[in-house]
Amino acid sequence: MTDKEKIEAIGEEAEAYSISSSLEDPVQHEQAEEIAKKIAGILDMKKALDVKIINVHEKTILADFFVFATGTSTTQVNSLADEVEFKLKTEYNIEPLRVEGAGSGSWVLIDYGSIIVHVLGVQSKEFYKLEKLWADGTEVPFEKTED
Repeated sequence: MTDKEKIEAIGEEAEAYSISSSLEDPVQHEQAEEIAKKIAGILDMKKALDVKIINVHEKTILADFFVFATGTSTTQVNSLADEVEFKLKTEYNIEPLRVEGAGSGSWVLIDYGSIIVHVLGVQSKEFYKLEKLWADGTEVPFEKTED
């Protein structure tokens, strides 16, 4: 297989993945920003630190939005992730496609298709620097709770 054929095959595979992901995507693009803001609000209300929404729609096919939050302990990281899952299921009937790292307390990733939620412990946030990696995305403002 030539290099050109390999590149074309990768492009076709990525396009097929993008199409199949959107078909099973519990959060469609049109509502993704609204749901990302609700997720950020849930995390903020539960006292997560450094809650941010980054629009990565133009940067990657992985998702349209990343939501980042930091927990100060393993218990809080797990609690924050659990609360997002619970609220989205009970209030909006939205379930994640997959959850990684649940129970670890260092980094929980919740995949809602168009939205990927990263709840990190302080050490994981400092080590991986995900927000810096996606800094060329656009930060989306959301309504924060009053202290």
